[in-house]
Amino acid sequence: MPTVAAIIPCRYGATRFPGKPLADINGKPMMWHVFQRACETELIGKAYIATDDDRIARQCEILDLPVIRTRSSHPTGTDRIAEAIRVTDEDIIVNVQGDEPMIDPKAIDAVVKALIESPDEVLVTNGCHVITHSGDAIDTNNVKVVCDFESNALAYSRLPIPYPKGDAVRHLRQLGLYAFRREALKLFSSLKPGPLERAESVEMLRFVEHGHKVKMVEVEPGDDIPVDTPSDLERVRAKMSDRLN
Repeated sequence: MPTVAAIIPCRYGATRFPGKPLADINGKPMMWHVFQRACETELIGKAYIATDDDRIARQCEILDLPVIRTRSSHPTGTDRIAEAIRVTDEDIIVNVQGDEPMIDPKAIDAVVKALIESPDEVLVTNGCHVITHSGDAIDTNNVKVVCDFESNALAYSRLPIPYPKGDAVRHLRQLGLYAFRREALKLFSSLKPGPLERAESVEMLRFVEHGHKVKMVEVEPGDDIPVDTPSDLERVRAKMSDRLN
């Protein structure tokens, strides 16, 4: 079996929500909850926080979370992880977004398992699930993906693709959950962001625009809520408090 590590990229200066990784949820910072979800998986052997920020690194030390320090000038979380793998030796690296405190550990395992069982030429897998509420399809905070018949990503957009002009459609929401072979991360960091990635701010478009396949892995829709705004954080706090009661 290949060895697997999760790396959770965390930066302090998010435009819409500065300091997001340190936002309190039931007495612990958000990044702590993401780390716990990664540790609840069956296939991940180690998990790390990757950051350039002293405040985040200090909290990692206080909470005994393994931290990898990176430089600050990274356009995406995957670029940060591509630097962070210098201190790891695992065969597969999972990017678990630092703003997904309710992510399902089974979804993480599904994305890893799909990569393990894929041919060597498949370098990256990406989680997705069916959108069940129409409002989520038009929400630009949710990235939508369309695939070919072999579940490879054809395009990502913050708009609701495909547009239902001629037939009923189902929309797939891309999850911020990626499993990479080590060589895929080296390739990613060597590629320049293209016009689609820059326009949509969706990092997996870097592979697609340069002609490389991203295998989508459909998982069951859960009650996970990605935290993009302070109002999302309040929803997460309420849901996680209900789980404890």
